[in-house]
Amino acid sequence: MDIGASANLEVVDKFCYLGDMLSVDGDADAALHARIHIGWNKFRLSVPLLTSRDISSIRRGRLYSSCVRSSMLNGSETWPVRKENEVALQRAEMRMVRWIFNVKVKDRVPSKELRERLGIGDIIIDTTAKQVAMVWACAAKRRH
Repeated sequence: MDIGASANLEVVDKFCYLGDMLSVDGDADAALHARIHIGWNKFRLSVPLLTSRDISSIRRGRLYSSCVRSSMLNGSETWPVRKENEVALQRAEMRMVRWIFNVKVKDRVPSKELRERLGIGDIIIDTTAKQVAMVWACAAKRRH
C-alpha cells in the first residue's frame, strides 16, 4: 500500500500488537492459538513446581491459575469466541492438568475430578463469569 512520500506499508493478514494477535477477519482464532502457546510456555517453566508432590494440590492449583491460566486468558474479554475456540482452550488446559497429576486419558479419571483436586473450575465457565462481571462493572460505572 502506497501512503505517499515514497513510503510503503506491507499489507498482512494477521499481526501481533501488544502481545495479542489481530487478524483481518476479526475472529479470535489467531489470538487464541497465540495465548494457548503462551500458556504452554508458562506451564513448561512451572512444571517442576506444578508436578511436585511436596506441594499440596490446592497450592499447585493456585500457582497454575495465577501463572498459566491467567496468561492464557489475558485479553479474552475481547475475543468473539466460537465453540471450536472453547474446545481448544479446554483441551489445552486439561492436557496441562493431566500432566500435573501424571494421569493419562486412558486412566479414565474424569476431568471434573482433576480440576476439583486443584481447586479450579472449568476454564470456559470461569471466563464467561469474568466477562459477565466485567460487563456489570462497566454498567455500574456508567451509572455513577
